[in-house]
Amino acid sequence: MKELRFALRQTVPIFFTYLFIGIAFGILMSDAGYSVALCTASAVFIYAGSMQLVMVPMMTSGASLLTLGLMTLIINARHIFYGLGFIERFRAMGWRCPYMILSLTDETYSILCSVQVPPDLNEVRATFLIALLNHLYWIFGCFLGACAGRVLQFDMRGIDFAATAFFLVVVVNQWRQHRSKLPFLTAAVCALCFLLLLGRDSFLIPTLACALVVLVLLRGRIEEKEGAPDE
Repeated sequence: MKELRFALRQTVPIFFTYLFIGIAFGILMSDAGYSVALCTASAVFIYAGSMQLVMVPMMTSGASLLTLGLMTLIINARHIFYGLGFIERFRAMGWRCPYMILSLTDETYSILCSVQVPPDLNEVRATFLIALLNHLYWIFGCFLGACAGRVLQFDMRGIDFAATAFFLVVVVNQWRQHRSKLPFLTAAVCALCFLLLLGRDSFLIPTLACALVVLVLLRGRIEEKEGAPDE
């Protein structure tokens, strides 16, 4: 199938990214005492890499479902804005539409925004296969990690730093790519203030909520800076 070959070429870089992050998540889940089946199911139905990594230490620390729900909403709220630009495109895909909404991750969004499907290919089918392959890569990585956590006997202390390392790489990459530093400074100030006020067990959700409000208020300045010509 030509569309499948095309989708594979577009998603090969995502395969390696999802494979290693998925393995880290699977090992974290296994080390926390969760089964291979549950780890794989979470990859199928949650499919939010950053939230899944955060979810494990939160569940093991006894976080409530409300806290997990709010964290999921805040961390993945950007997907709402991603989806706005694809409403008509996904709607035109018929029965595939609900799955396309579920599978619109950062990486899939990036590919769909830039990909040019050749005129001799079925665009709907190619787009669907790109999203599906990325999802399968993630499921496969999580499954491998869960199996490795069960089979391999080694000291797993420190493996949970994979989540921290993942977010550090994202932050550094975005710091270098974006002209405006206001989002990063806002997050840092809010985090420090609420950490000092509420302590490390309660500061995260107020920090995210406060940062979101401040960034909405500063949206104009941020967009103005982002749209400025290169110096």
